[in-house]
Amino acid sequence: MFIKKKLVPLSAAVLCSAFLMQSAIAADWLVRGRIINVSPDDSSTQVPTVAGSGVSVDSDTTLELDFTYMLSKNIGLELILATTKHDVTGTGPLAGADVSNVRVLPPTLTLQYHFAPKATLRPYVGVGLNYTVFYNAKLGAALVANGATDIDYDNSVGLAAQAGLDVDINKDWFVNLDVKYIKIDTTATITGGALAGAVNVDINPWVVGVGIGTRF
Repeated sequence: MFIKKKLVPLSAAVLCSAFLMQSAIAADWLVRGRIINVSPDDSSTQVPTVAGSGVSVDSDTTLELDFTYMLSKNIGLELILATTKHDVTGTGPLAGADVSNVRVLPPTLTLQYHFAPKATLRPYVGVGLNYTVFYNAKLGAALVANGATDIDYDNSVGLAAQAGLDVDINKDWFVNLDVKYIKIDTTATITGGALAGAVNVDINPWVVGVGIGTRF
């Protein structure tokens, strides 16, 4: 009886481990490299002390790497990794003024549904969560001229939506087209000078990418 009591949980653990290992072996990983354009659909509150002003965030094109783990034949989890640099300029009375530039690291995890995982043309949609880190923020000439000493951007958490298409080249490689809309909101805090204060900025970019991928 003692031996049976020991063997039952041990056998269950072995079977469970074997099942998980088999699932991992059977599962697909999709790895893609893309060229992406990040185009903000932006808006902001006014720059402190300048009525009717605001800021605009420019677009950037960069390389992106993403990994998709297929939980089942139709359901996948995708993580994208990329970083971009954006110039922030004034609008309204400050139109064209060099406010700042900042680098952005926006890792995004989406849960995807793949409609035809075994077909040559494989469309998918996804929804998920984004966490954006702002780093290496620098003052622009307009802020420096007005006595500013620093600018800082709050990190952001927001939702993301996605649609895309994989198109087979051969059994190992495929072309990918992908579009995402990501909610990114931040507060830029200007320290020192005549424009000191906070500016709330909704960046909310469209991210359009094209690339190549492989499955293993």
